[in-house]
Amino acid sequence: MSTYLVTGGAGFIGSHLVKLLHGQGHHVVVVDNLRQGHREAVPSGIELVAADLADRAALDAVFARHKFDALFHFAALSLVGESMREPLRYCRENLGNAMNLAEAAVAGNCLRFVLSSTAALFNPPQDGSAIAADALPDPQNAYGDSKLLIERALSWADQAHGLRFAALRYFNAAGCDADGALGEDHDPETHLIPLTIDATLGRRPPLSVFGTDYPTRDGTAIRDYIHVDDLAAAHLAVLEPLERGSCRYNLGTGRGTTVQEIIDSVQRVSGRPVPVVAAPRRAGDPAVLVASSERFQKDTGWTPRWGELDDLVATAWHWREKHPGGYAG
Repeated sequence: MSTYLVTGGAGFIGSHLVKLLHGQGHHVVVVDNLRQGHREAVPSGIELVAADLADRAALDAVFARHKFDALFHFAALSLVGESMREPLRYCRENLGNAMNLAEAAVAGNCLRFVLSSTAALFNPPQDGSAIAADALPDPQNAYGDSKLLIERALSWADQAHGLRFAALRYFNAAGCDADGALGEDHDPETHLIPLTIDATLGRRPPLSVFGTDYPTRDGTAIRDYIHVDDLAAAHLAVLEPLERGSCRYNLGTGRGTTVQEIIDSVQRVSGRPVPVVAAPRRAGDPAVLVASSERFQKDTGWTPRWGELDDLVATAWHWREKHPGGYAG
């Protein structure tokens, strides 16, 4: 049995990893300031430290109580649009908090650091091809740049202190825990699938489709949706190559899904029409954003288990249908 620290472990993706680790018998400690996370998302028996990563004393206390085999860092500001309005805040909080965590980890002799990074590091290819793991980062927003700054700083920490890190750059996390215990509950909600479901359930106005004239198969933008359970499994799988040294990988399904195909899937799963309205393209939205996870699959043997779009959407539908108020409900 290993002992792991998960920051942001009460949030969407982090809570799914916590459940996976806990289910495998590992000892897990969660640090989350609960601004976006939910106590109800943390399984009973898991130590939850309600603290901000800016609080170095709180972090040092956690590392003093436990000897961690590795840490998984999810906690961050993550809204692209907001990052363009508040770029200094994003760079200060995301980089500063990650460095606080890294320094505390080095002091606590936890020298394995798995970073939840992002596809926002990249400027998508004009030809719509999948972005490979060795593609050069070129962030187009402050959120993506803040994650790239973290990766660069961790490279120096590796060189100076032997802090090995794995940066997992994933694209569109989607779906919910297959058992129905965990779900997606953001405020505000910005992800397409829960927005589509809530519009279908009449909990919000009709879904705005931003751009219907892209050079794609149906005119709507293409994104790479990967099930959150597959992402959780990937965070555990990366510990093997991390033993050989620091590494960076892209995580996705390798295929794209259009906005219209998401709408069609929600209609099939729910048996209800999705109310939609066409809206102009949003500035900065690329036509296609798809990941190649070929190198990660080769190095770890990991493959996405959730291959069918309707199966993925069904997990999200069932959770949101049964939890109209999210975790609070």
